[in-house]
Amino acid sequence: MPSLDRLAREALLANGFIPEAGEAVVREVAALEDAPSRGEGARDLRQLAWSSIDNATSRDLDQIEVAEELSDGAVVLRIGIADVDALVPKGSAVDAHAATNGTSVYTGVSVYPMLPERLSTDLTSLNEGEDRLVIVIEVELGADGAVRRHDVYRALATNLAKLAYESVGPWLEGQGAEPEKLVASDSLEAQLWLQDRAASLLKRVRLQAGALEFETVEATPVAKDGKVESLAVTRKNRARDLIEDFMIAANVAIAQLLAERGRSAIRRVVRAPRRWDRIVTIAREYGFTLPEQPNALALSYFLGQRRAVDPTRFPDLSLSIVKLLGPGEYVLDKPGPSDDQPHFGLAATDYTHATAPNRRYADLVTQRLVKAAIAGAPAPYTDDELGAIAKQCTDRENAANRVERVTRKAAAAELLAHRIGNVFHAIVTGVKKDGTYVRLLSPPAEGRVVRGEEGMDVGERVSVRLVRTDPLKGHIDFEGLR
Repeated sequence: MPSLDRLAREALLANGFIPEAGEAVVREVAALEDAPSRGEGARDLRQLAWSSIDNATSRDLDQIEVAEELSDGAVVLRIGIADVDALVPKGSAVDAHAATNGTSVYTGVSVYPMLPERLSTDLTSLNEGEDRLVIVIEVELGADGAVRRHDVYRALATNLAKLAYESVGPWLEGQGAEPEKLVASDSLEAQLWLQDRAASLLKRVRLQAGALEFETVEATPVAKDGKVESLAVTRKNRARDLIEDFMIAANVAIAQLLAERGRSAIRRVVRAPRRWDRIVTIAREYGFTLPEQPNALALSYFLGQRRAVDPTRFPDLSLSIVKLLGPGEYVLDKPGPSDDQPHFGLAATDYTHATAPNRRYADLVTQRLVKAAIAGAPAPYTDDELGAIAKQCTDRENAANRVERVTRKAAAAELLAHRIGNVFHAIVTGVKKDGTYVRLLSPPAEGRVVRGEEGMDVGERVSVRLVRTDPLKGHIDFEGLR
């Protein structure tokens, strides 16, 4: 069997990605200098106790955070986003290459970055101990968690500590040792606890508004000497929640700022689910009655109740609801009242993507829109251009998901190859014209039910027998059992 790296690359090419940058990109990158030399007019905030939390293996760091407590109990939260535009100007060869691919692709075995690594993991990455230009989103939270004001500006900042979800999360939950960098700095420890409180305030307000809280299982192949040994499962923890809450707050603030300045933007939306009737049926199976029409607040209450009652099986319920909600998409957002729907899952009327410009092209474009708005400069894109970019970014995101899914399924097919005939417990994740799909509870592998699928629907727990695997194509076939 070809290596997972090779399969991932073949899937990448089949889905229209261009892994190698051209000569023009190589020349541009070779001529680059550090961005701080271009920071004229930016505020100097290097004295603040900035830190980042990301995956331990992450090298493309997009954001840093710092919080400040006010005398009345309010908290000023500052989120610094890498100023990628400072080194990747609109119309450059690097920009054109990034626009074509639209997003970085993370296959679990390889990373195919949207920007050359000289940028994404170095010059535009907020690496520990390096001075970097950032776009700061400043949000002031009242003691009740309500946002009292927001501001956006350019600044120079330094990441004092690169922290990891894997160690900070258990420590915040009281289930793990204090990370070494916090042991060595009392001020940094206090800073993390203040950030944790700010995140809790933000989450509480969002949940009250009807935001949906999910906990899905992410499986990543673990290979040794080219052979798949297992599927590693990544679960949410308090550190991941903290960063998620901060990024949502930042993206909402960015969308609101552009709206306040009368600027067109690219908005991120998740529309009201078309299969709400199935969500209602699933809730009824748990003894809970949802309204006949889509209602985020009611669904949020149901999910919160199930998490409290049965936290072990909550990820399976989350997966079912996520599949029924459907994917998000990017759309053009013009100034003034909009007929478009809000982000159903976040209960947010205004929402964009702006916090990962190293990894997503939509975020880089939004960064340019923001920089023009706060400088009082003309918009760098027309509405027609923004509409086309939104469509391209949606297409590329869907393609990236297909590549990542192919790689995961190839790894799972290799792992399960010796278990033909075994029976597994599974949950139905999709019922489409081309087939019915399930995800095993253990290991969390996904495949298609090729016979015995009659009557299955999303969210249903079923028993299936493994009948065939094809690691080369990433196919895993099951037979439904009754």
